[in-house]
Amino acid sequence: MDHKAILKVLPHRYPFLLVDRVIDAHRTEGGSRVGQTVTALKNVTFNEPFFNGHFPGEPVMPGVLIIEAMAQAGALAHHRPDDELLNFMIGSVQEAKFRKKVVPGDQLIMKAEVIQGRNSRHKIEIKTYVKEDLVAQATFLAVSSSRKDGL
Repeated sequence: MDHKAILKVLPHRYPFLLVDRVIDAHRTEGGSRVGQTVTALKNVTFNEPFFNGHFPGEPVMPGVLIIEAMAQAGALAHHRPDDELLNFMIGSVQEAKFRKKVVPGDQLIMKAEVIQGRNSRHKIEIKTYVKEDLVAQATFLAVSSSRKDGL
């Protein structure tokens, strides 16, 4: 899935679109989305607007933006090609852990898996790596709803 395909699924736009590409996806058959996975990436560049103030002299990607990138990867794990347009919103973030700093030049590799779900509520587990190092992980409870604006 390249950035054009991602833009068709996610309503986010620059500078808030935080997934650059999906490099692997597994979809389940039938009604349940449990077991669907996505591996997505985000290239972290020095040109990101948040690096100007976080922190001057020692740029670090804010944890809240890592969480948002992970949530977007989770939405892509939930998605199926025949889905109607959906809004996918975080209901809660559980067991979030940040293990290492993310800095300019890093590439986030986000591995998302739908581990539980029914109707419009889903639990998604996401682990985020830079190279082989685990930098963040969290479990999200998310809610999906029809996107009425067509974005």
